[in-house]
Amino acid sequence: MAFSADELRVLRRALAVALHPVPLPDEDVQDCLRLADSVDEASCEAGRLRAFLLADLGRYRSALPGTAASYLELLQDALATGYDPRPEDLAALRTLRGNPVGVAVLHRCQALAEQSVRARLAGRSTPAPRTRLLALPGGRASGDAKQQPRPEPRKPQPSKPEPGERPVPKPSEVFPPRRRPMPPPEQLAAG
Repeated sequence: MAFSADELRVLRRALAVALHPVPLPDEDVQDCLRLADSVDEASCEAGRLRAFLLADLGRYRSALPGTAASYLELLQDALATGYDPRPEDLAALRTLRGNPVGVAVLHRCQALAEQSVRARLAGRSTPAPRTRLLALPGGRASGDAKQQPRPEPRKPQPSKPEPGERPVPKPSEVFPPRRRPMPPPEQLAAG
């Protein structure tokens, strides 16, 4: 996640206040709340993108063996972001044993699946999702500052576009499937 210069300024002030609580002017509190909303929105968008990529992975998996190269590439990308391979992934990879990349990914997925099972049996769970920052200690100027109602967190709600307004694009329209570039055709040398 990348922050703009203004967002970094706000984040720096918020961290300073967290370390050394002092009353903040209302403007600074509003800046912190806007930053928290922006971070929440970015994490929601990241969750939507992850759901889209996992659905895409499922589509490629169901179209195997014809989509082996794309499936293996998507699976490796998902594993790099912390995806836990599912039993259907392991079964699909077993059908690709003739593919050297497929074999390597199968071994990696088997190791990850075993670690995941051991962690669950040991009582450790996966990390909880990030919780919303609701308050900063010492965040409001005490006493004479006006108490402003706190804005409600925005929840994504699908809405129908107004007539003449463009609808929000689906992830498949924004992020088309990756295609490997075609090698240039070999030119025959005239002899």
